[in-house]
Amino acid sequence: MSGLETIPVTELKGVGSAVAEKLAKLNIYSLQDLIFHLPIRYQDRTKVVPIGRLRLGDEVVIEGDVIGCEVVMGKRRSLLCRVKDHSGTLILRFFHFTAGQKKQLESGKSIRCFGEVKRGSFGYEMFHPEYSLADEFTTTTESAQLTPTYPLTEGLTQIKMRSFCEQALERVTPYNVIEWLPESIRHQFQLPPLVDSIHYLHKPPAEADTELLASGKHPAQFRLSFEELLAHQLSLISKKQKAKLERAPIIEEEGAFLEKLIASLPFQPTKAQQRVFQEIMLDLSSGHPMLRLVQGDVGSGKTLVAAMSAATFIEKKRQVAIMAPTEILAEQHFNNFKQWFEPLGVEVAWLVGKLKGNARASQLESIANGSALIVVGTHALFQDSVHFKNLSLAIIDEQHRFGVHQRMALRAKGIDGKLQPHQLIMTATPIPRTLAMSAYADLDCSIIDELPPGRTPVTTIAVSDQRRHEVMERVKVACNDGKQAYWVCTLVEESEALQCQAAEDTAIRLSEALSELSIGLIHGRLKPQEKAEIMGQFKQGNIQLLVATTVIEVGVDVPNASLMVIENPERLGLAQLHQLRGRVGRGQAASHCVLLYKTPLSQHGKVRLGIIRETSDGFKIAEKDLEIRGPGELLGSRQTGLMEFKVADLQRDKAMLEQVQSAALLIHQSHHEHIEPLLSRWLPVQQDYLNV
Repeated sequence: MSGLETIPVTELKGVGSAVAEKLAKLNIYSLQDLIFHLPIRYQDRTKVVPIGRLRLGDEVVIEGDVIGCEVVMGKRRSLLCRVKDHSGTLILRFFHFTAGQKKQLESGKSIRCFGEVKRGSFGYEMFHPEYSLADEFTTTTESAQLTPTYPLTEGLTQIKMRSFCEQALERVTPYNVIEWLPESIRHQFQLPPLVDSIHYLHKPPAEADTELLASGKHPAQFRLSFEELLAHQLSLISKKQKAKLERAPIIEEEGAFLEKLIASLPFQPTKAQQRVFQEIMLDLSSGHPMLRLVQGDVGSGKTLVAAMSAATFIEKKRQVAIMAPTEILAEQHFNNFKQWFEPLGVEVAWLVGKLKGNARASQLESIANGSALIVVGTHALFQDSVHFKNLSLAIIDEQHRFGVHQRMALRAKGIDGKLQPHQLIMTATPIPRTLAMSAYADLDCSIIDELPPGRTPVTTIAVSDQRRHEVMERVKVACNDGKQAYWVCTLVEESEALQCQAAEDTAIRLSEALSELSIGLIHGRLKPQEKAEIMGQFKQGNIQLLVATTVIEVGVDVPNASLMVIENPERLGLAQLHQLRGRVGRGQAASHCVLLYKTPLSQHGKVRLGIIRETSDGFKIAEKDLEIRGPGELLGSRQTGLMEFKVADLQRDKAMLEQVQSAALLIHQSHHEHIEPLLSRWLPVQQDYLNV
């Protein structure tokens, strides 16, 4: 018997092509997709509550007789229907109604309604309740089960979705929803049967523990979350194992060139940098492609570790590519690598989107003939027109900003299609252990947990925007004292245009108030060349105060900047605030970050700004950020394909991750034939990703 994954939703009553398109927006194409589309909460419609016992905010069923129905004119025209039972009176209010509906709800009719109790002009009201009349219901309540509420999209109603799920459930059997978890694993981790769990979650009995269901920790939810996390884990293990079968250039020794590079630097690598470099060298000697993630807090010296790794390849005349997500960051890497490597006779090429004509052709030629051993750029590096002679190491900065396919495209530029380049991935966004165990299980992780000497801690204070004039005065004093400052304007709306407008307005106001200072402005709508020129002016000290949007979040290095003001910090995630703050404190001077918040600040806002004030530990901040915002935002939207769970929730379910890892290894070792069905059940879209 074929499984439910082979039966399209169009086989259900009420699903034509138009409805199928709406379901597709929820990634529902088959009956299997529908049964794994679980309720987000439940309503108890099993008991009728007397009107006299209603409380504000209750979602309840009431029954009574209609004692009046009229159209009233207020701010909006509405239909008002009074319902009375033995204990009191309630008003039903409809803003959208028909003449037929008004006639249907005439006095004397008995009605049963379900809705949320709200405060209205005449006491308690229900707005647009679901209702049925006496001839449509019996004296018993609607069902012996809780009523599910499903995630929806525009054009679908709860009633329709319940009908579709009900029809799909009627077809569920152990033969078409196959139990792919071996019995030994189900027994070891005390997992209930899959089909029972699905039925329970769509139709919990009236006596179900609603608090347990709301928390997502019911055994039936545990069962499905476990299997989904297991599928993700299996996909990453498969990817890692597949990489181990591929061949890569072998580098067995550090070589004299690395010694020459280190001798030419004005500083020595820290112990943490040396340790991480040794972990990289171990990978490079294996003959298989390295897939290593190097995490280090803002300013921990990841770039030096990347340069040391690159030096071992340059010794062998093999090419290294460094890819950054923005032109500002790419240019910074380009300047660093030029400064370190060109005095040692190594050509560094530069490839970004803005490079055109002869300049671009010249760079492409030196990349193709191998005369450029180091190539720095943005996503322009993996365009089809770019050919490397012998790309052997790809260094990817802030990898979560790139789509997975972009990273894979760079991998495909290895030597003659036979040898894969090694991959070194760097991030200054510390990744909580919970995420590392799941989103990055295909990578080996190294952590640079020591800051180089000379970095000064940044003092962070939160100030109400009612004291803006004091903050401006502080900026003036710092700049007149020879220091430089940032003034960061955060997102106003989900619109780059409005964000840039806000930054422009702020720059005008600051120029009027601080007319003696030279003030620059940088935002996302400037051309890359303009951004680079303004950053260059700021680095050289010609601009004292830089007004910026969050484009300066990653990688900008101006040691003389010792003061940062962040407007509306309550709008940003903790990790992003930590990244921004990392732009100051890069020199010897005492550095400060002022969080200029709008009043009144919510309780949630106070907690978040409190975390940033109290700690500069990126890992603690990232863990809190994960709790507050979830993994999708923390990883960046383009990477969240990995993190879009149907049932599981990484933060809620983190306690089961170690069990999931154990189960994944058991399945890999002893039940290999179960892997493919589990992946196609939970990750059909990602099969392409795994096969890249």
